[in-house]
Amino acid sequence: MFTIVCTLLALMAFAANSVLCRLALGQESIDPASFSTIRLCAGAATLVLIQGWRTGAWSRPAGSWFSASMLFLYAIPFSFAYVQLEAGSGALILFGAVQLTMIILALMRGERPHVWQWMGFGLAIGGLIYFLSPGLSAPSPTGAALMAISGCAWGVYSLLGKGHANPLERTAGNFLRALPFTLVVSWWMLPDLKIELRGFILAVASGAIASGIGYVLWYQALQKLTATRAAVVQLSVPVIAAAGGVLFLSETMSLRLVVAGVVVLGGVGLALAARKPTDTLQGKNSGEPDRI
Repeated sequence: MFTIVCTLLALMAFAANSVLCRLALGQESIDPASFSTIRLCAGAATLVLIQGWRTGAWSRPAGSWFSASMLFLYAIPFSFAYVQLEAGSGALILFGAVQLTMIILALMRGERPHVWQWMGFGLAIGGLIYFLSPGLSAPSPTGAALMAISGCAWGVYSLLGKGHANPLERTAGNFLRALPFTLVVSWWMLPDLKIELRGFILAVASGAIASGIGYVLWYQALQKLTATRAAVVQLSVPVIAAAGGVLFLSETMSLRLVVAGVVVLGGVGLALAARKPTDTLQGKNSGEPDRI
């Protein structure tokens, strides 16, 4: 039950990130580079404060530079993509790429999904392909490509978090290590600098709550999820994000998005209904840090 609660809260946080980012960038209240930097700063500060409060002392940050680089490679394209994509569209592309990345890497590590999980995976990817296929309501190719890069990086980052006992320390360390990378991008994009109060608040909310706390919950849930299930379950996020976009951003619910969302969710449900694989990542390599 604890794993289920952590998973549901983490998925809601992921969807909130899409809505908050689109809310800030869609109305041009902040530039993408500044949004990413403030987001990671707020996340790092929140996690360090929580860690200090829990332990009563400040310790050397955990995590690794490789994990931090994957976090950076997720965060920066994510922000720039949402200049051109709606909340639901971006989330659908993001977590389609996440699913594909995590399942491929899981197969490389020896996990063998059940045949029904393969069918669910194929159905979900089919929904994503339909959504991205050329047409009047297809998303921006540049925005879609950036979001796909972001999704691949998040898939790698998620698998790097499996098997670690203290997700709070690791997430705090990864956020701190990712900051120098984002600061370089912000410096490079300095001519486009724009930070209004509204954009700043949304970036802080995205970093402190939806990212920092949300990622800790996700790392906690990953301790009990196979890579296949972790990949598939995240495809419910686009539906949540699309609903949030309609409610808070006045975005339209296109027929293409509705059909793609139903197909993707059907694939998720089919994969989750399958029996647990007999050969999972919770066996060998589960205690080895920062390997995929």
